[in-house]
Amino acid sequence: FQDPSVTQLTNASQGTLNEFNPFSENSRLTNGAQTVPATQPTGPSQPAVLQPSVEPTPQAVASAAQAGLLQQQEELERKAAELERKERELQNNAAAFNPRQNNWPPFPRKCPIKPCFYQDFSADIPADYQRICKMLYYLWMLHSVTLLLNLLACLAWFTVHSGRGVDFGLSILWFILFTPCAFLCWYRPIYKAFRSDSSFSFFVFFFVFFCQIAIYSWLGGQGGTEHGWIAALDETRISWPVSIIMMVVAAFFTLCAVLSLILLKQVHSLYRRTGASFQRAQEEFSQGILTNRNFQNAAAGAASSAAQGAFRGN
Repeated sequence: FQDPSVTQLTNASQGTLNEFNPFSENSRLTNGAQTVPATQPTGPSQPAVLQPSVEPTPQAVASAAQAGLLQQQEELERKAAELERKERELQNNAAAFNPRQNNWPPFPRKCPIKPCFYQDFSADIPADYQRICKMLYYLWMLHSVTLLLNLLACLAWFTVHSGRGVDFGLSILWFILFTPCAFLCWYRPIYKAFRSDSSFSFFVFFFVFFCQIAIYSWLGGQGGTEHGWIAALDETRISWPVSIIMMVVAAFFTLCAVLSLILLKQVHSLYRRTGASFQRAQEEFSQGILTNRNFQNAAAGAASSAAQGAFRGN
């Protein structure tokens, strides 16, 4: 420890410690220069003032609530009017562009009589049944033409024999009556049967169509010595032109009968492949009757009348 370098270093450290006095003037100035004073507020200090709370009066609250309700009511009315306008527009557009709008009979647009049925083979009838359904439609058209020709033949016959006025009147009645009846009684049922596979519609078609075939056979054959082949051949002794017209009509009736038998056989074969049955027809008929609104109203009226009668009797 007597080494001069160590002794010199030790004395220098002690001297420095002895010379340091924290309470001296120089030390306070040095420390004061190094200390950062706290920031003082520049403006004058103001005491904190509490704002008094203003409570709304009940009248003000009620008025505000009423104004809010009126505003909501106006908004709802405006939205309801907008929805109603849009609904009318949609209904008008649907009526104008309805793809299933009635299109038969195809009357002109300016005609006051509008179509009564919708008919579209490609849209309603399956592809397997479209051909037979169209053939039945053409048969109905042939049936209508035959009745018209029968009217003309009876008119020609009436011009030769004045006593045939009754036949001419009956021919007019048949044309006016049987043309729409054939469409409604056997063509529309078979159209519905192919469209919806309805057993009841099949049975209606079979019954009415068989009756029509019998009428065709009667009119085309003997016809009570008033129409058909026999009457046409008898007329050759009096007037050949009238006889020829009557033969044409008899040939049309015979053609209708033959085509009806062929189509009836084809429809029956298709009917057996569809799985339709008499039991299904009964179920469809009962369901249709029970779900019919008119039948329900009539049944309810009859039940109420019976109950009132029983109550009065007691």
